[in-house]
Amino acid sequence: MLKQRILTAGALIPVVVSCTYFTSTGLFSILSAIFICMGVWEWSGLCSIKKAVPRSAYLLTIVLLLFASYQFRDTFLAVLIISLSLVWWLIALFLVISYQKGNVLVLLESRLIKACIGAIVTVPVWLSLSILHGSGSDGKMLVLFLLILIWVADIAAYFSGRRWGKTKLSSNVSPGKTWEGLYGAMFAVLLFALAYALANNMQGLELACFLTVCVITVLASALGDLLESLMKRISKTKDSGSLLPGHGGMMDRIDSLTAAAPFFLVGLWLTRAIA
Repeated sequence: MLKQRILTAGALIPVVVSCTYFTSTGLFSILSAIFICMGVWEWSGLCSIKKAVPRSAYLLTIVLLLFASYQFRDTFLAVLIISLSLVWWLIALFLVISYQKGNVLVLLESRLIKACIGAIVTVPVWLSLSILHGSGSDGKMLVLFLLILIWVADIAAYFSGRRWGKTKLSSNVSPGKTWEGLYGAMFAVLLFALAYALANNMQGLELACFLTVCVITVLASALGDLLESLMKRISKTKDSGSLLPGHGGMMDRIDSLTAAAPFFLVGLWLTRAIA
C-alpha cells in the first residue's frame, strides 16, 4: 500500500506542479476544474446517485456553478461565497463531533442534502484556488505553497501516527487518525511555513500572522478529511473511488484541500489587512 501511494504521488506531483506554476490563471482554473469534477463524480456516488443520467446532470450543475462563480471572481460576491464557506465548515465540525458522540445524523441520509453539501464543498475550494493563483506576482507560488503545506501535513500525520499514534482523533468517523498524527502534522507544517516565511523576509507581526494562518489551514485540512470520512461512513463506502492506486479516489486526495483553501485565502486577506 505504501509503495503504491509513493508511486502514485510521484507521478501526480510533477503534473500538479506543472499545471500550477507554468500556466496562466485561466488555464489553471480549467485544469483544476477537471480535478474537481473528478471528485464531484465520486461525490455523487457517496450521495447514492448511481445511474449515469442523474450523475451526469449533477456534474453538469456543478460545472455551471463553477463557471458562474468564476465570472464574479473579482467582485464582492466571490469574497462572500468564500467567507460563507467558512461558516459551512463550522457546521461540518459540529456534524463530525455529533457523529463521534454517537448521534444519528438523519439529515445526511438525504440524497438532496448530500448533493448540496457536495456543491458547498467543491465550488469554494476551486474559486479560492483560482483567486489565489491570479493574486499578483506571487499568486502561483502561494498556490504551490498551499499544496505543499497540505502534502507535508499529510505525510507527517501518516508517519507520526504510525510511529506514536495511540489516542484516536475521531474513532467513529476515521479510526486510523490519531491526535499524535495531528500534532506531528502541525509541527512539520510550522517548520515548513517558518522556512518559507523567513525566505520571503517576513518578520514581526506579519510572520506571526502567517504562521497562525498556516496552523489554522492545517486544522481545516484535517476537518475536510474527516468530513469526507463521515460521508463515506454514512454511505458505507471505504473509498470515494479507485482512480488513484494506493490513495483511493480523487475526492480522497482533495478532501483536505476543500476546507484548507478557503481558510488559507481568507487568512491571507486578513493578514495583509492587519500586517
